[in-house]
Amino acid sequence: MTRRVLPYRAPSEDVISPETWLLVTEDSDVPLPEALPDWDYRMDLHLRRSVQVDVDRARKQSGLPADAALALAAVWTATGSNLSGPAQHLRLTSGGTNTVTFDIRLRGADLGGLLLLDTALVLAKRRSDARPSSPRRAGSVLWSDRTALRLQGDAPQFPMALIDFERTSFPNEAAWHLQISGSLESATMGSLLLLVNERNRVTATAFGNAGKPRPIDRIVLSAVYADAARIMVEHALNHDDFSEEADFPEDSLGATFLSLFDQLFPGQLITDIRLRRLQSPALFASDLQAAVKIFEVAQ
Repeated sequence: MTRRVLPYRAPSEDVISPETWLLVTEDSDVPLPEALPDWDYRMDLHLRRSVQVDVDRARKQSGLPADAALALAAVWTATGSNLSGPAQHLRLTSGGTNTVTFDIRLRGADLGGLLLLDTALVLAKRRSDARPSSPRRAGSVLWSDRTALRLQGDAPQFPMALIDFERTSFPNEAAWHLQISGSLESATMGSLLLLVNERNRVTATAFGNAGKPRPIDRIVLSAVYADAARIMVEHALNHDDFSEEADFPEDSLGATFLSLFDQLFPGQLITDIRLRRLQSPALFASDLQAAVKIFEVAQ
């Protein structure tokens, strides 16, 4: 285990006692798991965490005066959406032992991929009179830790919207439609949109219950994700420039498709998969069905 060396003094680890992050649900607060396999972009996250800080020792061990302003800050980063932002900033206003509680809500539409939660004890105000070995700039980190939550597994995840298909050009009886636009160099988050027909109550209800799905909801979600994976794979194969040698920008549609192929067809060449689709469409469909593990989540 490596420890970051700061260019100034910092308190020892035992000065800060963080509790685990909790996922706040309608029924109870549960310890944050490593992954939420049933999460989708309509599911906001309500998170809570308490942190105890011995403020006097933190100041002393950092070489700071007794009146130095300290704060605890939480910042989130989502790799799927490439977004980040401050979650909450709490000032430590007194000496002795302070216990503060973060209570944050994150919009599902802003998330995706791996959610990183960084908590830090920081110097809240610049100290012009600080010693050379002490932190002086506002925001100087005295302690930090990171918690990761995976919001998507092998199933593709993307923004979605619930609409009335009767008001669109899509068939009224269709349950969903995956919309793909732009080139393979386009940003993924602006190129993929899953549209769910609000008139199809089974599908709409399944996505509404994604945070706590019933068995029937799991079956529906599995079918949607399997179909979305098929559409994405076929869309990628229709582009002649889609290959292992292609150098697509990070977070682009092409890079996303390459990542999906690595998950679904590990160790196989895109050329071979493209040829199999042309020569034996039925076998290709079965291979893809097996790769996405359709209905496995319902077991």
